Amino acid sequence: MSAPAGARRGAVLLPAVAAALLALELVALALPSAAAGASGFRCRPGSRPVLFNFGDSNSDTGGMAAARGWHLERPEGRAFFPRPTGRFCDGRLTIDFLCESLNISYLSPFLKALGSNYSSGANFASAGAATSPRDVPFALHIQVQEFLYFRDRSLELIDQGLSGPIDAQGFKNALYMIDIGQNDVNALLSNLPYDQVIAKFPPILAEIEDAVQTLYSNGSRNFWIHGTGALGCLPQKLSIPRKNDSDLDQYGCLKTYNRAAVAFNTALASLCDHLSAQMDDATIVYTDLFPIKYDLIANHTKYGFDKPLMTCCGYGGPPYNYNFNKGCQSKGVTACNDGSKFVSWDGVHLTEAANAIVAKAILSSQYSKPSLKFDQFCRV
Repeated sequence: MSAPAGARRGAVLLPAVAAALLALELVALALPSAAAGASGFRCRPGSRPVLFNFGDSNSDTGGMAAARGWHLERPEGRAFFPRPTGRFCDGRLTIDFLCESLNISYLSPFLKALGSNYSSGANFASAGAATSPRDVPFALHIQVQEFLYFRDRSLELIDQGLSGPIDAQGFKNALYMIDIGQNDVNALLSNLPYDQVIAKFPPILAEIEDAVQTLYSNGSRNFWIHGTGALGCLPQKLSIPRKNDSDLDQYGCLKTYNRAAVAFNTALASLCDHLSAQMDDATIVYTDLFPIKYDLIANHTKYGFDKPLMTCCGYGGPPYNYNFNKGCQSKGVTACNDGSKFVSWDGVHLTEAANAIVAKAILSSQYSKPSLKFDQFCRV
């Protein structure tokens, strides 16, 4: 299928990528205290915030598990629920902490048939999701189509005098979050040299642009878009055999992967600027997750982490405890005793302890453009 109209516009973002290739040291700037923005972001009494989320496994609260009939077992979920919920984590994800800040229930996956509560929104994120191919389950384009189905069915029920989870005003005032692109960039880095990876960003950005434009044309006005994290610090990537350690930075992360992440985020931020100018009655907030997640590694002792580059639930032992053939649910794999001492849960996803720090940094607004409070979208 041909790229959407946004693909042509996305191509103009390449000059912005060059600006991202400043010295990577700038992303090692220390975060403010993890608790700095934790207060003051709760909705006013009587407000009813509504949140819709689109993304990959970083914010999947059980969608892919429901879709594929996966019966995850402990230690998934052990730190909080304390049972597996379909999250790839020992507990809560970043989006769960953001929901807590709004005093709403955790988002139920759109694909979860039983036990779901959609009164405060829905989660369309699915593990493994990317922006392309756009018509495969559960790419960003498909997630947006799922949302439109959800919205139309909700309003249809209300028109019939029945109870719908969210009314027209709720959809209009809701916050629409997008956190995707990591799988796209990772796939490129696994198969292409760096310069060719950068050249292939425009189609990814075009799909994100198309998603925002589609939601906007259907009445959405509040958007919160996340950049990708420190890909070069993931145990999964660090475990790839390499000839030498020349590509490792002072903290043990892969410089090439992180340069690509910074370049992608710079281009995504430029896209958000472009969309904001184009949609002058919409609010589009871009949050750069790279410095937040990189700081978990660079300044790990500040947060109480002992082994920033080692997986908690993995196989193989130091230095990364990651085996490509044995995931957290595989036979013979064991988990660390205390996940709060680890940044990485399974080599790809963060622990609950790390997710809590990421959420607090997001709530601080210091990594967002424009610098707006997360709860401004609460429905009164």
